[in-house]
Amino acid sequence: MSIEVKVPVLPESVSDAVIATWHKQPGDAVRRDENLVDLETDKVVLEVPAPADGVLKQIIRNSGDTVGSQELIAIIEAGAVAAAPAPAAAAAAAAPAAAPNKPAAASADLSPAGRRVAEENKIDAANVAGTGRGGQVTKEDLVNFMRSGGAVTPAAKPAAAAPAAVAAPTGPRSEQRVPMTRMRTRIAERMMQSKNSIAMLTSFNEINLKAVSDMRKAHQEAFEKAHGIKLGFMSFFVKAAADALKRHPIVNSSVDGNDVIYHGYSDISIAVATDKGLVTPVLRNAETMGFADIEKAIAGYAKKAREGGLALEDLQGGTFTITNGGTFGSLFSTPIVNPPQSAILGMHAIKERAVVENGAVVAAPMMYVALSYDHRIIDGKDAVLFLVDIKNQLENPHRMLLGL
Repeated sequence: MSIEVKVPVLPESVSDAVIATWHKQPGDAVRRDENLVDLETDKVVLEVPAPADGVLKQIIRNSGDTVGSQELIAIIEAGAVAAAPAPAAAAAAAAPAAAPNKPAAASADLSPAGRRVAEENKIDAANVAGTGRGGQVTKEDLVNFMRSGGAVTPAAKPAAAAPAAVAAPTGPRSEQRVPMTRMRTRIAERMMQSKNSIAMLTSFNEINLKAVSDMRKAHQEAFEKAHGIKLGFMSFFVKAAADALKRHPIVNSSVDGNDVIYHGYSDISIAVATDKGLVTPVLRNAETMGFADIEKAIAGYAKKAREGGLALEDLQGGTFTITNGGTFGSLFSTPIVNPPQSAILGMHAIKERAVVENGAVVAAPMMYVALSYDHRIIDGKDAVLFLVDIKNQLENPHRMLLGL
């Protein structure tokens, strides 16, 4: 029985997809739920599983083709068995060609007496016609060669050493032109859209994370035992951002034409780097989540991103974004706002720096933070107060626990 393989239903925000890679070819056996093909959309790579056991009968749309929702792309013959591989072609029966005869030696082996005559008189035996057995050059042949005025081979002079040349670059100097993937193209479009359509400005601050570090060290073991996951820094930042967004709702808003939309919930996008580009899965209603909920959700998204298992619904929406360049060593940056959002918080690497506390210079784990925002609707005062709110919460983490 033939079964059709179709493109999954795409959400309204995704108009089409591009066939990236077929993992099976016609005639190959397939198993139910085995990945047949990867579809690349603007936001994520989708896997299309086999609907049944059988054999891939026909591929209708090839790699590189653009396809729409529910479009037919292949046919599977359910219950069929793949044909046995064809026997290998018989080896050529022709006997190996005989090894070519070695070229005749330039000179036959000389007797000890003949060798002495040749060496003393610098005669190249290859230039002497041999009269001995099998054409061997004899001593008499060498003597007659000299008497007949045969040319004497002059002693070879050692070649003069050539001047050392400057070594030319070795190895290939290759260039390769590769088209951008669908996802990378979309990322580029959105970045340019952000730069060209938003009056973007960035404010900075720095945070002393000693209190957070001490809390993590004091409660890490108990937290992991109770919740089955480690307590990281990201959950503190998400929690602090969600609380600050409630107190500064303009930072959690977006522009729609001439209207400003205030969101009564905090759907926080977490930037995750993958081999195919940056993706931003969303923590829904982050203001209602606890530390363990946040850590588990982030770990789940990271695992799905590494395995290519993020779904489109994981990436849609989002009212505010947090990105952490510090995981790659970034000390300072100006993140780009992700439209239609109006702000993005940039975390960076934690570095021990000298700070003054109570009149004394001490070393403390410090982090620079950056808030890029849409200056059309967010004033500098609002942006600075939002960053200061986050700073105060993280330098006094008990405030988050007390809802202050």
